Order: sequence, then C-alpha cells, then structure tokens
Amino acid sequence: KIFQAVVSCVGCDGTIYIIPKSLEAELSKLMIEIQSDFKCLGLLEPYCWKKGEACVVRGSDMMWYRGKVVALGGSTFQVQYIDRGCIERIPPCHLYPTTLYTGIPPFCIPCQLYKTVPIGNFWQQDAVDCLQELLTNEEVEIHVQELPDNPWGKLSVNLYFGGMSLSSFMAYKKFCVAEDCQDIVQLVRFLHEGDIPVLPSYTLPPLPVPGDTFPVRVTHLVSPKEVYICLDPSKNLMKQSTTEGGADGDSELVSLDEALKWCNKSVESLPFLTHFQTEMPCLVEYQDGLWYRAKLLSVEEFDPVKILVQFVDYGSFAVVPTGRLRHIPYHLLKYPVQAVRALLAGFKPALYDKNVERIPYSPEWSVEALWAMMECVEGKQLSASILALSPEFTISLYEDNENPVHTKLIEMGLADLDV
Repeated sequence: KIFQAVVSCVGCDGTIYIIPKSLEAELSKLMIEIQSDFKCLGLLEPYCWKKGEACVVRGSDMMWYRGKVVALGGSTFQVQYIDRGCIERIPPCHLYPTTLYTGIPPFCIPCQLYKTVPIGNFWQQDAVDCLQELLTNEEVEIHVQELPDNPWGKLSVNLYFGGMSLSSFMAYKKFCVAEDCQDIVQLVRFLHEGDIPVLPSYTLPPLPVPGDTFPVRVTHLVSPKEVYICLDPSKNLMKQSTTEGGADGDSELVSLDEALKWCNKSVESLPFLTHFQTEMPCLVEYQDGLWYRAKLLSVEEFDPVKILVQFVDYGSFAVVPTGRLRHIPYHLLKYPVQAVRALLAGFKPALYDKNVERIPYSPEWSVEALWAMMECVEGKQLSASILALSPEFTISLYEDNENPVHTKLIEMGLADLDV
C-alpha cells in the first residue's frame, strides 16, 4: 500500500504520526462538528479523571480536539491529541470528558521506520529533534511494509520525502542503521572518473513544435537580444520519479520546488565541493540563504577562490566563494532545467553612438535599451513561437496583445527592425 500523508507529529520516542491525505476532508468535517457541539469552557467543577479516559481538549488555538488522558498527577495531566498524536501537559480546566466520538477511529496513524534500528536501540534526542524539524506538517509518501500485531501498534513503513528515503537519510546522518538501505546512494550519488567526482549533465526540457505559440516567462536578461525563458510558467516542473530497485520502484510526481525544499532542510549533510570542473552540476547558496541548482563556469578569483556559477533554473549568474558550493543529490539531476537560453528575432541594435553608455560585455547595446527591455518583460506572462532550433535557439516574443516585445525599443529609437 502506497499513499500520500501529512506528518502531524513526531513523538519524543521517534514515533512518526501521519494523517493520510485521503482522510483530511473527513477529519475537517469532524472538527467542525466538535466546535459546534462544544461552545463552553472546559470542565470547571471537580471531576475524578481516569487514565485512558476520552475527552475533548481545548488547544492553544482555542479549538477543541479529541483527546485521551494518558497520565495523571499534579496540576496538569498528560493528554494525547488522538487525531494528531502529540502529547501535552494540560490543566484540567481545558478538558471536558465525553464519549461522543469514541466510535470514530483516530485519524492519525503511528508509524515506525521499517528495518531501521536507532543507535543505542532508541532514538536519541538529537535524532528526534532532526525528525521533528524535517517532517512536522510536511507531506510525505508512505510505503506500508508490515502491519502491527495489534490495532493500536505502530505501522512499519518506508517513508519518502522529496523523493528521498528517510531511513537512508537518517542512516547517512549516523542516527540509525537501516537494514534495507538500498537507496542510500540516492542521497549523494556520484559517478567517478579517477579521483574526481563527475556528475551527469542537466537535461533540457522538451521544446514545443516550431511555429506553435506557447506561454513563457523571461527569467533573466543578458542583453535585449539574449534572454533566458521558462517554458509553461503556470505549472510547477514535475518529474516522473523512479528509483532503481527497492520499495520506491513505483513512480510518483514530485515537483522540483518540493524536492528543493526538502534538500534545503537537509543541506548540512551534503559535502562542500572540493573539485571544480566546467559545467559541473552543484548546489549554490543564493543571497536569500536558500540553495538552488547551478553549474560551474569558471574560476574568477584565486585569493580567496571564487567561482562563476549559473543558476540553471533562472539563467542568472553569480560569483561565489567555495563555502557556498555543495554537491548536488543525484535525484535533483532528473529534472530538466527550467530556464532555456534564447535569442529574440525581429530587431537589432540601433546605430552605434559612442556617447551612450554601453553594456560592457555586449557593447552593441546601450544600457538604456537593456532597462527598457526589462520593463517590457519583467514579471509578465508572455507568449513565444520558435523560429529556429539551430545554430541558435531563436524565438519571436510577444506581449498579451500579440505585439512584439521589442516594439517599445524601436519606438524609443533604442533598436531597429531586422527583417
């Protein structure tokens, strides 16, 4: 059985509580019913609570939840939110005994990782902290391996986040030993040529048929004539994820954004680059503190070493120190690049005027023309049609009203028609 779920809680003993996505609507309906049935405060009069007693508990968000008293004593009780899994210490005035909903099974399922043994035979606190930070409120894929001996026991599962095996990840972090760790190589997998790690190259996305009109978004301008475009910007880039062998052989659709989000959560486990080759895929930390897919272009400075990189899903460039370069997990290479380099047809630079400020790396164009083109395309939904695939990928680029984007440049005298 394979299904999508949301991790509602990771217990202090490492138990992973999940809510199947298929049950979310039913749980939401029950929550509405509980709020309707209980509009009072908690039970204020004395009451003799018993361990295991069913109740509703008022959470910190002032919502009522189904609960169960798991331990008594002192001024607070230990209460488990049975549809979330988490256990909290709650004062009795925030509880109300009820048997109204005891006929409905809990919506969350307690799980343990299949054939995965924590170091010391129990999950250490730093491992639990890692699980909680990584999984809480995140959507994951569950592969059921063994049913529990009793209905209240833990389900033995293989859990995948962003296409990556949780057992493999925790074993890589040395928190556990995973007996069936067949896809540990999916975490950091390299093809080696001598002592220098060599990764496969990124792939290009499938291109539309020449002559067809298709939606695009400009992600980066090199010059008014040379741009990087994102095809079909209304959809997240998806891949058909298949893992060689093991329990993850079934295919799933995982967005690149989702895979990168998970990768950013676990980026500290990825080694820094120590060898540098032109066109080598890698992860690069951007100025927003997040890590993105990129490739190495050249060494720009030597003391300290700084590398020119290109962000392959945007087309933009940056010069970064080696401390912002990490190895890229192999599964992130299965996604085609999102940004494609294109030349724009239909116009050419205006006559050269040496008194006008020029783009240093493309002096046939004025800086004013570059800014004007940025205003024409930045943040806009555009359409394009392919004119040529070689020797250069060349397109015509249009605004919503089907006017060529370069019309404004020609009207301003910053470009001429090229027929």
